[in-house]
Amino acid sequence: MSFTLQDDIRILTELKEIIAHRILVMDGATGTALEDLKPTAADFGGEEYSGCNEMLNRHAPQIVLEVHRRYLDAGADVIFTNSFNGSPIVFAEYDLDAETSRELARLSGEHAHEAIRRWGGERRRFVMGSMGPGTKSITVTGGADFDDISNAYYQYSAGLLEGGADMLLLETMQDTLNLKAALQGIGRAQNELNRKAPVAVSVTIEQGGTMLAGQNIEALYYTLSRFDLFSIGLNCATGPAMMTDHLRTLSELSRFPVSVWPNAGLPDTDGNYSEGPDLFKDVIGRFARSGFINIAGGCCGTTPDHIRAIREAVKGVAPRKPASGISHPALTGAEAMVIAEDNKPVYIGERTNTIGSRKFKRLIRENSWDEAAEVGRGQVRKGAMVLDLCTADSERDEVPDFLH
Repeated sequence: MSFTLQDDIRILTELKEIIAHRILVMDGATGTALEDLKPTAADFGGEEYSGCNEMLNRHAPQIVLEVHRRYLDAGADVIFTNSFNGSPIVFAEYDLDAETSRELARLSGEHAHEAIRRWGGERRRFVMGSMGPGTKSITVTGGADFDDISNAYYQYSAGLLEGGADMLLLETMQDTLNLKAALQGIGRAQNELNRKAPVAVSVTIEQGGTMLAGQNIEALYYTLSRFDLFSIGLNCATGPAMMTDHLRTLSELSRFPVSVWPNAGLPDTDGNYSEGPDLFKDVIGRFARSGFINIAGGCCGTTPDHIRAIREAVKGVAPRKPASGISHPALTGAEAMVIAEDNKPVYIGERTNTIGSRKFKRLIRENSWDEAAEVGRGQVRKGAMVLDLCTADSERDEVPDFLH
């Protein structure tokens, strides 16, 4: 499909108009919905690709279209493309290349638009280009660096844009470094294709209260607050009820629209999800009435009946009003440090700086990383609240030193 920059501007205007007046309803789970239709090895293009749902876009589009039809019938305003695991990094595990990733992402967008053309009805429907976290995390698993992730999402998002995605979504994200790299890759694709499709971000908060890489929702928001995002939110994870505190925090902070699409609870030992549409109606309805959300839908284990319940729960409920923005500067690591009147003065440790500390410069040149880190820890023990980290050195490449 051929979309232009003008199309993107028009679509964003439409979305903003809708979301100002009502809560936008997303669709539900794609993976479990495809499994329910029992695709065969031939539908995947061969036994070696069984389980690679994106291959259905090429070999069995009728199955993908049926999933879209069911969610459109349930009242979803937005349907996800069948592309959650379509990253070139994931595809490499099937010996598939980046061009295949791009092709199948393009097909996923085309199929979603075809479903809307057939069954969308009179109400405006949108296609959300879904991009999952992949199987490699810079912080947690290793096996990929910033450039690897950025290049993967460049191909991934370019295919979705070529397939006509109205919006792009980074969902179920678990590592903020991956997120930054993915946003860089998306920006490259947008520039090369002369597009400006809205970009949404949704992360997963584990039972321990942080993303898998350790950052909590407040720190994540401050990290991403300067990006130009369509929305930010939570998905997957623990089921709707356990998202409450994190969602409340995000809704109080965010200048962007806030989204939520939970799992149907936590899966049991057989992989079954137990939280039904009635529970979703109650909890999502409470989120809406509390002024927490602008967008709602379902993740793993949810069905068209869950989406019908959500649509009923948010019907007539006013959408959340975005926060006015950050009133104080904030610094983030695993947690956020907001610099406000009640925590001044802020003490900065300046010894982790090759320009300001001869000792630190020597340790970096000697590749004495543990001892260099101890300089920072010593500053913290003496009361530093922020560390000034600099590895600039005319005789070395400072980037790998900084990232070590």
